[in-house]
Amino acid sequence: MVHALPMTDPLAHDRSAPRDQQELTLLEGIATLIDQQRDARVAMQSVLEVLAQDTGLQRPTIWLRTPGEDTVRVEAAVGMSDSERARGQYRIGEGVTGAVVATGAPRIVEDVDLDAAFLGRATQRRRLRAKRTSYICVPLRSGGQVLGAISADRVGAVDATLVADARLLHLVGSLIGAGVLASYRALADAGGSRLHDASEPTVHPEWMIGHSKPMLAVYRSIAQVAAASTTALVVGESGTGKELVARALHEASDRASAPFIKVNCGAIPEGVIESELFGHERGAFTGAVAQRKGRFELADGGTLFLDEVGELSPTMQVRLLRVLQEREFERVGGTRTLRTDVRVIAATSRDLEALIEQGAFRPDLYYRLHVFPIHVPPLRERGSDVIALTDHFVSKYNKRHLRSVRRVATSALDALTAYHWPGNVRELENCIERAVLISTDDVIHAHNLPPSLQTGATTGTDTSGDLQVALDNLERALILDALKATEGNLTRAAVQLNVTERIMGLRVKKHAIDPARFKRARD
Repeated sequence: MVHALPMTDPLAHDRSAPRDQQELTLLEGIATLIDQQRDARVAMQSVLEVLAQDTGLQRPTIWLRTPGEDTVRVEAAVGMSDSERARGQYRIGEGVTGAVVATGAPRIVEDVDLDAAFLGRATQRRRLRAKRTSYICVPLRSGGQVLGAISADRVGAVDATLVADARLLHLVGSLIGAGVLASYRALADAGGSRLHDASEPTVHPEWMIGHSKPMLAVYRSIAQVAAASTTALVVGESGTGKELVARALHEASDRASAPFIKVNCGAIPEGVIESELFGHERGAFTGAVAQRKGRFELADGGTLFLDEVGELSPTMQVRLLRVLQEREFERVGGTRTLRTDVRVIAATSRDLEALIEQGAFRPDLYYRLHVFPIHVPPLRERGSDVIALTDHFVSKYNKRHLRSVRRVATSALDALTAYHWPGNVRELENCIERAVLISTDDVIHAHNLPPSLQTGATTGTDTSGDLQVALDNLERALILDALKATEGNLTRAAVQLNVTERIMGLRVKKHAIDPARFKRARD
């Protein structure tokens, strides 16, 4: 059952009661820690570590709202793996955590296994024998605004302990709101706000998805060089989104109203690339029946994006170097020298330094391009962005293919966040498009994903460990899912699992499941 707690100070009714000395010592220590730590993110993580160590609370977590999105994500946590942090996000109003952020009202879930309202997306909890796991979540406020939530688990606690835990989290959250969040700048937008250090300039284009640390470094690099006209080199593996970075540099510059011209140097035949870049005069070669402007002319005053610049031939490297140095060139077959005002942004997925050692790339061109390098991280290094990218692609392909996929199942999220993504964002996008197309119940399940993404854990075929324990865990999980879906109706749940009502009753009794709890959870 999910309980709502008063939105006022939980301790207001008990001011006359003496404070527990241990709790006072804890709060004093947290206040001192916050006051001494200048880095807010480090402070939040340290507070949670102290909370876990001194109170017995498990998996304490701080959730913060994100900019331009109607979501809340894990900002700091104790006892969570990287993949669990990556799964840790909800839409505002979704699940218990999303509801706390939406309403500003604290919540207590007595038993996470028996409440349909509790989604438990961030952490895979295992029920201990004869013990329940409870979930406490309270809002985080700063300046009267709900900016997120702080939550924790408690195993085997009585109701009075859970209420006391909620009051303690409220006090800790107040210290965080006043001493940590207040030192940051809240960026208001349509979907909420995210906290950023005001001293760090950043550019976050709406078409670039992700808030992982590697991507924040990319946004900072864009902000640092966007206003200049200097050449930039975007490096990264194929499929990481190097063109999006180039577009962001253009849009954030004073050339934004001028053309943004793209050329894939690896996709154009060697005999054609010179004409494509510099244009040609009539009669310059067979088939040149008219004068044609090249990409450097078309991009005059704007930005020219040269993708896969490492594929250029030695002859084209010489011509490109001249344009970068002198800002002038001639059309193929022409004698008139033309000048151009173009900002060049190059990109490559190859190791240019290795190509220089092999004699396949000119070092002088490399140093001319390498004025300001920007590294785009592979998707395997930004695991916390996988879920946000998944949501984006689900929405995109719902619209494109007129589908209505509403959510991604936990088993599918596990597979997506555990995979190493050799094809990076492009591979993820293709994977989600396929899943949207083949989904039959408006949900993306693990079996809708390519076989390369599926594991024993996500398909229920993991045979490691004790077989009977694994079978019992799988059976209990299936029963819980069926009861949640049918709001505790044993007959409908039995039909869903294709067993008799008698067998269903015996299995519910075996696993000590109370179907009535599912009905009350939605009251």
